[in-house]
Amino acid sequence: MRSFATIASLLLAYCTAVYATALTYRLDAHEKACFFANVEHKGTKVAFYFAVQSGGSFDIDYSVVGPGSNGGQEKVILDGTKERQGDFVFTANEVGEYRFCFNNEMSTFAEKLVDFEIAIENEAPRAAIPSKQGSSPEQTTVLEESILKLSAQLSTISRNQKYFRTRENRNFSTVKSTEKRIFNFSLMEGGLMVVMAGLQVAVVRFFFQGARKGYV
Repeated sequence: MRSFATIASLLLAYCTAVYATALTYRLDAHEKACFFANVEHKGTKVAFYFAVQSGGSFDIDYSVVGPGSNGGQEKVILDGTKERQGDFVFTANEVGEYRFCFNNEMSTFAEKLVDFEIAIENEAPRAAIPSKQGSSPEQTTVLEESILKLSAQLSTISRNQKYFRTRENRNFSTVKSTEKRIFNFSLMEGGLMVVMAGLQVAVVRFFFQGARKGYV
């Protein structure tokens, strides 16, 4: 029981207050959409992840803009063009509103489906790690390292899940697009066959009608 309480206390010691927003948004052609997050403390870690799930070449323009120092001009923190996905963590050096924008103005007609997540991480000060009576500091350090490794492995699993989900959605979108093209090509091929058959019938009738006139 005491061992369980120690582990629970360690988890609480490393706990981080995370405010996350995960959304899926569909951008029409020529559309620009922005989302906002408010940072209340300097030095706050901000995590930003996005992935284009379907549409066009699975690419999008993005930008992250933050407040300027002392209320001055806004500052571009991140930006990119024609990116399929991104996973970033940056430190908010200013308090205020941060703007996360996606731009699909480059597309003529293709709409894009974008998954994204914005997380504001406010790290709490670490509490004193409790130790068992008679346990050495080395044992506490080993347990502390195990907790950190477990946290890193969970983060890796989460990133892998996002990656495979994105790959699955993109492959599904490609299959749907291929099926649509095959169906349209089959319709065109069927129409051409009907037209060719009609032309052949017309040509044969023309030859037979010409032969009859020659006999007359």
